[in-house]
Amino acid sequence: MELSFVVAVTKNGVIGREGGLPWRLSTDLKRFKAITMGKPIVMGRKTWESLGRALPGRLNIVVTRDPDYSAEGAKTATSLDEAVAIAEEGSETGCDEICIIGGGDIFREAMLKADRLYVTHIEAEIDGDTFFPAIDEDIWQPISSETVPVGEKDIYPTRYVVYERRTPRENA
Repeated sequence: MELSFVVAVTKNGVIGREGGLPWRLSTDLKRFKAITMGKPIVMGRKTWESLGRALPGRLNIVVTRDPDYSAEGAKTATSLDEAVAIAEEGSETGCDEICIIGGGDIFREAMLKADRLYVTHIEAEIDGDTFFPAIDEDIWQPISSETVPVGEKDIYPTRYVVYERRTPRENA
């Protein structure tokens, strides 16, 4: 199965602040739902707790160091590799993609294992405390790009880019 990231990131690399998103982007949330629906989603514990609930229509998998952690409506794993194994076992027939949705630690750990990045580049610099790793152009090539103006329920313009790996990935 392919491993993909779904992330919104500011010009200064911010993906979160104080356990949440420091922006409102309705257009991006609709895209996120469309990309992830029916697919396993993998997230760290802090991301899980910021959501406050399992996202419907998707196998939710939470990576936590605490083997006794309970996440109602989700499966738990104590490592990224275990989460990927759970996703592969529990995914719907025909699903060929696992979506990593955050946070910063999980993205950094999985970057060498990812096949595709769905990135919403927020055209602003915003203060935050959680960051996305740099996208190395020697490894990642954009295969599509779309400029998205500020929508009715958005507070910033964005640029949506899908990147695919240029080089072979590390074995999972």
